[in-house]
Order: sequence, then C-alpha cells, then structure tokens
Amino acid sequence: MKRVFLSTVLAFLVTGLFAQKLDKAKEKLKEGKLDEAKTEVDGFLAVEKNQKNADAWYTKAKVYNAIAAADKTKADEAHATAFDALKKYVQYDDKMLISLQIDKYQPLNEIYGAYFKQGADNFNDKKYQASYDAFKNALVVSKFMAEKGWLTSKIDTTSTLYAGVSAEKLEKPDEAAIYYGQLADNKIARYGGDDLIGIYQWLARHYADKKDYVNANKYAALGLELFPKDSFWPSIEIDMAKEGGNKDSLFKKYEDIISRYPENHLFKYDYAYELYKYAYDTSLAKRPANSPALIQKALDNVNAVIKTKPDYAQAQLFAGQIIFNQGVDILAESKKIKGTKPEDTKKKSDLKADAMKKFDEAAPYFLEVDKILGKQGKLKMDDKTALKEAYDLLITIYDQKSAKDKVKEFEVKFNDVDRVH
Repeated sequence: MKRVFLSTVLAFLVTGLFAQKLDKAKEKLKEGKLDEAKTEVDGFLAVEKNQKNADAWYTKAKVYNAIAAADKTKADEAHATAFDALKKYVQYDDKMLISLQIDKYQPLNEIYGAYFKQGADNFNDKKYQASYDAFKNALVVSKFMAEKGWLTSKIDTTSTLYAGVSAEKLEKPDEAAIYYGQLADNKIARYGGDDLIGIYQWLARHYADKKDYVNANKYAALGLELFPKDSFWPSIEIDMAKEGGNKDSLFKKYEDIISRYPENHLFKYDYAYELYKYAYDTSLAKRPANSPALIQKALDNVNAVIKTKPDYAQAQLFAGQIIFNQGVDILAESKKIKGTKPEDTKKKSDLKADAMKKFDEAAPYFLEVDKILGKQGKLKMDDKTALKEAYDLLITIYDQKSAKDKVKEFEVKFNDVDRVH
C-alpha cells in the first residue's frame, strides 16, 4: 500500500509540474519573454503524453505567432509552426474550440493576414516568386477555415486571383490555370469593381492552345453565360474549329455563329475569306470540285457585309478581287484557244468580252475603296495596302480596256499613296 501511495503522489507531482510548465509558458508569453515561452511550451509538448493536450497546442500557436510578429526574419517558419499547432489544437480539443472562439479566431487571422500582406507587398515590388509563395500559404489557411465552416464566402477571391496572376507573371501558365479555374468554376464575375472577363478569356485560350477542347469549351461557355455581349466567345469557337482542320465543320460553325450574331459583320467577312481561301487557287486543278459554288457563297457573304457596312474598305476590295479573278480565269481560258477557225475566233472573242464584263463589274468596288480611303489623311498600314491594291487592279483593268487616260490617273494615285497617306 505504501508503494502504491508513493507512486500516486509522484504521478500527481509530475502532472502538477507539467501543468506549472504550461502555465509558465503562458506567463512568459504575457510578459513578452518569447524565447522563454517557446522553451516552456516546446518542453511541455516534447513529452509524449502531453501531445494530445489541446490547450498546449493553442498556447504554442500564440507563442509562435508572437515570435513571427516580433522578428520578421523568423516570420515564415514561425507562422508555419503556429498554423500546424492550431491544426493540432482543433484535432485534440474536446471543448468546442472555446479558446479559439473567445479569441475570435485571432491566431488564424494573424497567420492569414501575415501571409496576405507578404504576398501583396512582394507583388507590388514585382517579386513574383515570393508573392506567389505567400498567396499560396494564405490560401492554405483560408481553405482550412472554409472547410471548418468559419468563413462565409465560398472562395478567397483576392488571394486566389493574385496567386494566379503571380504564377502567370512567373510564366507558369498551367499553375495560373489552377487558380483562375477556381475563380471561374465559382462564377466569380467581378473583383474590386472590375469585370473579370479576362480570366475566362485567358482560360479558354490557354486550354485551346493546349488542344484541351473540353476545358476550352467549358470556360468559353462560362464566359458567355456571364458576359454574353463580348465577341470573344464566338471567335474562340471559330478558332477551335479551324484547329480541327475539317473545312465542313468550320463552315458549319461560321454559319452557326453568323445566325447567332447577325449584326456582327466581321464574322461574315471572315467566313467569306475562309470560303474563298479554300475554294480558289490560281491552278484550276487544285480547286475543289464545288469551287464555283463556294466562291459564289464567299461573294454573297462579303456583299452582305457591304450592305450593312458600306464604308468597310476591306470588304469592298475583297468583293472586287473575287470578281476580278473570275475575269482573269476567263481570260486564261481564252488564251488556251489556239485555233484560227471562225468558231475558234468567235469563242475567243466571246470569252474576252465576258472577261471585260467581269472587270467592269469589279471596277466599282475598287473605285469605292478610293472613295472611302483616298480622301483620308494618314492611313493604317492595312488600309494603305488596300488602297494601293485597289489602284493597282484599276490600272490593270483600264489597261485591258486600253483606257490610257484612266491608267495614267490611277498610276499617279498609286505612286502618291506613300507620300499622301
């Protein structure tokens, strides 16, 4: 009995000793003697049987948070240790986390706030790797809090956004896509008063470039849902159809987009361009069997553009070029006739006449380009090129018609383009 009594007393003394050690850690923390507080609490938790003591882990978190606040050089390691201690506290506490609630989650808020500030400061200083690391740490903390139901928002928008931006600045697009994707998956449309349309566009383009069309279409669809008026979404649908390489699928996609956006003249213009590029080759042998029908469809689309936007010089030029090339084809056919019989001569003459009709049909489009651009001052390079092309084709047409005065007129205009425009 004496032995049992003695061991019980010893056990009581040891328990009391460790309790005193933990109380001492709290005292030293209050006094600001952080090294001593650290020694006491670490010593307490070094004992195996104390490692499930929630109060000790909570005390350790507060001590290490204080160390981080007092010494910036130790902040990263101290905050990481404090966060691990808080997770242990949550794991072992059986008192409904009273300590954390009484402190209004301050220890966790301190850790998150420190990581966030570090991320923001480094981002502003263009130290993107340090910024990226800090925002990732902030997200670990906010995710932990969200999983426990201590946050009202579904996602930490700011840290997620800047983690993505920092990763992009570091040229880590796949990592940036993870964070941008979290924002898009939660349909976050605005931040700080600004639309986040660029996030959805970036994601759609990123995955399209990787030929991951499932994700590209996913983010394009989300972007369209949130920002339905922007023309980026149909444009990237078309780009992905182009990447597919199937012309029939591409043309169907254009027709679908045009039916959905009838007021957008650029889709009709681009469709006409794609049709013509596929259908027309200077070598007849290289043209598809349905080339005439496709060329006519191209002309119909570009004329539809002109009808709604007559001052679009590029469309005027393009329509004229299509018709001019039809005339060139007819002339080429006439030159194949080598016979001298009356019927050969007549056929050749008729073909030349048909070619001239095509040139006459094309000329008004080129003259319209002159009307739109010729009286302007300095032009953009594309417009300057279009104007020179229109003049060059008018010179060719009038030369074929032996209209020397007209040839001279447009030669002068052609030569003056670079000087005047």
